[in-house]
Amino acid sequence: MSVARAGLDAWHAYMAGGEDAATLRAMLAPDAVFHSPVVHTPQAGAEKVFAYLHAAAHVLGGGDFTYVRELVDGDTAMLEFTRTVDGIHVNGVDIIRWGDDRKIIDFKVMMRPMQAMNKLWELMAARLAARE
Repeated sequence: MSVARAGLDAWHAYMAGGEDAATLRAMLAPDAVFHSPVVHTPQAGAEKVFAYLHAAAHVLGGGDFTYVRELVDGDTAMLEFTRTVDGIHVNGVDIIRWGDDRKIIDFKVMMRPMQAMNKLWELMAARLAARE
């Protein structure tokens, strides 16, 4: 089983399992990096990556969230997702790379349309601010 396939199985279980914080923390490498569709600088370190991914799981997860396509190659997977948030159809892509230890080392999100990205940024900002 490829590193990405094993990591992807764990990611899908996390998303299906109610977004458990301990499960997500265990999936992240200490030097993991998150690339946001709206923040131009990469967010480095497991705690920052955790904050963004956990908030995103709560904002996007559930409801009609679904992964509609996935491509796996070596240590990397690309997952296309859809969701409707406040009447806005969201279409996005998660690009996830795992290390040899099957921990996430890089997570990039791309999203469209701009209206959806703006709405999600608003919801994510509120969720992240509530953590502080």
